[in-house]
Amino acid sequence: MGKTALLIVDMVKDFTDPDGLVFYPQNREILPKIKRVLDKCREKDVLVVYLQHCNRKGKFDRKAAAMRPNCIEGSGGEEIDPMLPVEESDYVIKKRRYSGFFATDLDLVLRENDVKNVIIVGTKTNCCIRATVTDAFYLDYEGYVISDCVATNSETVNRVHLEDIDKYLGHVIDSETLFKMLDEGTL
Repeated sequence: MGKTALLIVDMVKDFTDPDGLVFYPQNREILPKIKRVLDKCREKDVLVVYLQHCNRKGKFDRKAAAMRPNCIEGSGGEEIDPMLPVEESDYVIKKRRYSGFFATDLDLVLRENDVKNVIIVGTKTNCCIRATVTDAFYLDYEGYVISDCVATNSETVNRVHLEDIDKYLGHVIDSETLFKMLDEGTL
């Protein structure tokens, strides 16, 4: 079956903290749910990978220039939310685009750890979650998006993208189903 990894996508202070540059309340709401998933995955020895949106300070980036400034290197806004503590065995992979796979070493890290299944939680279902799941699909990983552990700033947009992901790119399950699968050893 292969091993499983938990990918925590962009749960950084600029997105999760009320003082963050691109904060929205939905991210605050999913943090405790993601923490429960993180704890369960640690209990089951699932590899943990944080994907950290991080824009370079003082360097031009055409994509970043078209958006509100956020997650600037060294600002503190790019730091992982403290509710989700990073342990020494975890990976933290910086990214500058929506997909955690694009121009990063995520695929290499997963392959080096014999990962076949990826559990995906975090923010911006319509951008970063969807792009990461799409690339996971193209790279032949079995993707599991945890529906109560992802968010964007519109519930309608969130729901539409989860429906598409479930139909075309992977599996959309809730955290209770995930916990059952982990306990049964089916994931």
